[in-house]
Amino acid sequence: MTAIRSGIEVFRAPPFHAAELGLADTPRLQRFFDANPEYFLTITGEPPTPQEADAEINGALPDGWPYTKKWILGFVDEHDALIGMANVVSDLLAPGVWHVGLFILATRLHGGDAAAPLYDRMEAWMRAEGAQWLRLGVVRGNVRAERFWERRGFVEMRERQVPMGVRKNAVRVMAKPLAGGAMNDYLARIPRDRPDAA
Repeated sequence: MTAIRSGIEVFRAPPFHAAELGLADTPRLQRFFDANPEYFLTITGEPPTPQEADAEINGALPDGWPYTKKWILGFVDEHDALIGMANVVSDLLAPGVWHVGLFILATRLHGGDAAAPLYDRMEAWMRAEGAQWLRLGVVRGNVRAERFWERRGFVEMRERQVPMGVRKNAVRVMAKPLAGGAMNDYLARIPRDRPDAA
């Protein structure tokens, strides 16, 4: 795994920019999670734990899952305030397949016009870095998130039952081609996302 370097700018989406977060940013990321607990309450039924940021920055992927790099991106405004974050993994399970693990904005920005341009710029960056396919999981019933990802062109591949905090959620595994490939091509690369996979 490539080491995470704190503060390195990755892309701009004015008035915001995205920078890599590293170990030194753990307290800052934890303060962001604590101040914006809605995602965790919705998904896990609990507020973020005191170790949430540490787990996000230092957490390992499942054994046997090949990948190139885990990126923790912080979205920062013109006043250097952290207004969001994303967890992105490059070449997860297969070359050219990138996974969006988290994409969270500050509660005050929900329903506004920040999420779409930030995500669209992040997608352009992923494409420029070699992403041919994107994948993610969204909890069924998290309607705002489901609609957001559908509007961004993601389609459901399958559903999985996943324990999250005090809940067991139905997670829609979704994917999107960035280089014109067909979904059968994607499933050939990522057989675990087939609807009939165990």
